[in-house]
Amino acid sequence: MPRYFTTVKVTLRKSILDPQGNATQHALASLGFAGIESVRIGKHIELIIEAADAVSARTVAESAAAKLLANPVMDDFEVTDVQEVRAAAQT
Repeated sequence: MPRYFTTVKVTLRKSILDPQGNATQHALASLGFAGIESVRIGKHIELIIEAADAVSARTVAESAAAKLLANPVMDDFEVTDVQEVRAAAQT
């Protein structure tokens, strides 16, 4: 069965305050990074999923995010990448 590399991006909903993002924004400003108006902190999760096809792999990733990887009250998530993992060529 093929394997798929899948990326899930989890971010706080826009309506949720992000104290870690605010602290990072202030730290960046104190280091001289001018012009950064907003910082939001999220999670980048990589999964390798064994599935019949890319659509099935995406469905598994979305289900995993909805049930465990993201908090449905506070977070939004997006499956951003589904690519088949090719076996290394044998020499």
